[in-house]
Amino acid sequence: MHPSHFTAVLLFAIFASTIFGITMRETPRRMFRYGLYCFALFVGSAIVISWVMFLIAR
Repeated sequence: MHPSHFTAVLLFAIFASTIFGITMRETPRRMFRYGLYCFALFVGSAIVISWVMFLIAR
């Protein structure tokens, strides 16, 4: 099984944001919210960077 690049980005974002949420905040509610925030930033930045690379390559 070979995941696509986007699947790999999603897996990385899930694991990294989970670790960041657990280690950077004190209460479970704040952990969850910070984890979602980090996940959104990881995925959003990957999409933006991929579009920039696409436009540069053209």
